[in-house]
Amino acid sequence: MDIKTALINEIKHEAANTRKMLERVPDDKLSWKPHEKSRALMNITKHVATIYNWVPRIVSTSEVDIAKGVTPAPDFATNQELLALHDNSVNEAVQHLETMSNDMLAQPWTFRSGDHVVFTLPKAAVIRNMALNHLVHHRGQLSVYLRLMNVPVPGMYGPSADE
Repeated sequence: MDIKTALINEIKHEAANTRKMLERVPDDKLSWKPHEKSRALMNITKHVATIYNWVPRIVSTSEVDIAKGVTPAPDFATNQELLALHDNSVNEAVQHLETMSNDMLAQPWTFRSGDHVVFTLPKAAVIRNMALNHLVHHRGQLSVYLRLMNVPVPGMYGPSADE
């Protein structure tokens, strides 16, 4: 299996798991925080739902400079709007990846903040790290938020304690 196909399959697999988690987000608790230093449910949920937006940026550019600012994800009012954000983000990621060759995915991509280069890695590695691994990390945080709000948590790689 080539790199592109493997990444697309992994994105689709993780997206299905992510969607199960997002389906549980209550509309009436979007401002809730587990701690004063934590993100509000709205913010972490938007991040989880739209993290796949990094894939088109990675495949269509050679670098990003966060010192120039990052476009924030749009707010949502209902769970259906949240799921639409997620589904659109996933679909765009897959569509952009489908246009790539393995050679293109091996090209270097740089993450910087002004003159400070945070890292330079092959695009395939950046997709894995900045999109997929980053997604799993924040999805785990979201599962804790749901647990603390007494919302049943779905299983990701097998049943959860609620299933």
